Amino acid sequence: MLPRGRPRALGAATLLLLLLLVVGFFLFGRDPEYGLRAAATFDGDPYGSRNRSASGLHPLLPPKCELLHVAIVCAGYNSSREVITLVKSVLFYRKNPLHLHLVTDAVARNILETLFRTWMVPAVVIRFYDAEELKPLISWIPNTHYSGLYGLMKLVLPSILPLSLARVIVLDTDVTFSSDIAELWALFAHFSDKQVVGLVENQSDWYLGNLWKNHRPWPALGRGFNTGVILLWLDRLRQTGWEQMWTLTAKRELLTLMATSLADQDVFNAVIKEHPELVHPLPCVWNVQLSDHTLAERCYLEAADLKVIHWNSPKKLRVKNKHAEFFRNLHLTFLGYDGKLLRRELFGCPNQLPPGAEQLQQALAQLDEEEPCFEFRQQQLTVHRVHITFLPHQPPPPRPHDVTLVAQLSMDRLQMLEALCRHWSGPMSLALYLTDAEAQQFLHFVETSPVLSARKDVAYHIVYRDGPLYPVNQLRNVALAQALTPYVFLSDIDFLPAYSLYDYLRASIEQLELGSRRKAALVVPAFETLHYRFSFPNSKAELLTLLDAGSLHIFRYHEWPQGHAPTDYAHWREAQAPYHVQWAADYEPYVVVPRDCPRYDPRFVGFGWNKVAHIIELDAQEYELLVLPEAFSIHLPHAPSLDISRFRSSPTYRDCLQALKEEFHQDLSRHYGAAALKYLTALQQSQSRA
Repeated sequence: MLPRGRPRALGAATLLLLLLLVVGFFLFGRDPEYGLRAAATFDGDPYGSRNRSASGLHPLLPPKCELLHVAIVCAGYNSSREVITLVKSVLFYRKNPLHLHLVTDAVARNILETLFRTWMVPAVVIRFYDAEELKPLISWIPNTHYSGLYGLMKLVLPSILPLSLARVIVLDTDVTFSSDIAELWALFAHFSDKQVVGLVENQSDWYLGNLWKNHRPWPALGRGFNTGVILLWLDRLRQTGWEQMWTLTAKRELLTLMATSLADQDVFNAVIKEHPELVHPLPCVWNVQLSDHTLAERCYLEAADLKVIHWNSPKKLRVKNKHAEFFRNLHLTFLGYDGKLLRRELFGCPNQLPPGAEQLQQALAQLDEEEPCFEFRQQQLTVHRVHITFLPHQPPPPRPHDVTLVAQLSMDRLQMLEALCRHWSGPMSLALYLTDAEAQQFLHFVETSPVLSARKDVAYHIVYRDGPLYPVNQLRNVALAQALTPYVFLSDIDFLPAYSLYDYLRASIEQLELGSRRKAALVVPAFETLHYRFSFPNSKAELLTLLDAGSLHIFRYHEWPQGHAPTDYAHWREAQAPYHVQWAADYEPYVVVPRDCPRYDPRFVGFGWNKVAHIIELDAQEYELLVLPEAFSIHLPHAPSLDISRFRSSPTYRDCLQALKEEFHQDLSRHYGAAALKYLTALQQSQSRA
């Protein structure tokens, strides 16, 4: 949700973070003329003199509304997570509008398009470029670096970026900013007429060729330069014939060196060795390199003086440096930083709202904060940041009757994931409602779990927390939209399916000839146990034994019998074949449906009626309800959620839910006409009985 122009109370976590930042500022300070002090530290530094800016003074910043252009190459799931942390650090300090040029593969584009569309950061423009189209331009270069072909794509940026674009900052995904990127942009002003590329000198001995016996690096000027941070003067590069220049140099060196070891960096350095007049050395604080065997510590007087940290070691945050803990803490701050705080508008700059933001702000401004159901209305309008496929994911091979389990959860249900993975062997699409900090805890949880880390067919989608009520149906819709199989099992995270359910559902779908010939929702009967220690049944016969012994019950039979009574459990006990049941008021079974089924109604947030409304929609679209005779799923006991506690204790909460029900039925009548009258009649009869 975008800021609405009036003050709001800050959460305790936000206040603590702001306090830490203020304290850090006064502890470490920032010299506004860092160039003078930094230049003093370069005296006697073997590469310091070339890092000093032309004047030694802090350069003039660009006008506050000048658009700054940044290009990043990003491919895959892990790199997508890295680039988000980088962008957070840039946004935190920036005072200018930004245009991000993102060269991505299909995976990263899908993730980042969704993220930036839902992030809705003002004064940020995103443009994507297809990395697949660039591969033929550089695939002839063998590269032994772990970045592969993607590590060479910065070489072709002058060819693919718009001809109207004169200058661009190019960044690796593994850098973290601790200063305004406009300060870096301002260094273009120090380029001479012939200089076309700005780079920080390499802070290791790599290009000196003395790291080990028979070490043969590519040619470089002295220590060479690091390409984790680059200033490219694009129109000048094109005028110098950059494409032909780097291509000829690379082909010549490959005759003897066979492959690049450091990807694009080797080619850049070989060109600069031949044409040293092309490079403008940047102050080294703009690319403090934390790889092994570096002299990064000689680059700055104090850790607080640095501008960009570059985690260019395969060890990443585990790299050794005397200030490593300081650098790690800065990086971890942005990992866990609440991204919605970066939705602030830039003062005095026009035309900066992303698509849809103005209408959203107007809708939010029309809400009455004194209205009893304000929280519900606000939550319905909230646009949550969404990071799909947060972890590496291997989609299942296409199969005509395959089923994905779809569910949603928050941090307090995380412990249920391992048991679910043991019960369901098929693909899953799970939406998690987390803060930025909790997302990092979740990442660690999965990586350290032998069960979860072994499952690559589980897609996790982070929906970042925003607002007081749990957006249950929005979460379900995110998980449902990312399912890749023809069918989905719409479940909840606190249910364990029968061990054989995945195979049984696929066989049932094939046997019943669902799809174009038959539109049906397959009902999976739901049960519950009140025991935390529970021996899960291996068959329907074992389940019936536990049911008769009182160890199992029909789900919510004593609290909400109408929710599952139409399943007809007496019939199910004896059934040998699927049987048809009729819709009834408040029916909310767990069902298997085609992936293109109706989405959940997002107006239902918190607790109550979220699944009921979806089953009504299925019935309105004439889905046949078929109960499967061998299917079952069992609910495990857990502490009640905050929303269900509020529902039970607050008459206002229940009144607001009632208002949502009535609005839902009005919309249903407008959409389906007279056919929807039965739902309103059933609701009225249900209320009169209550």
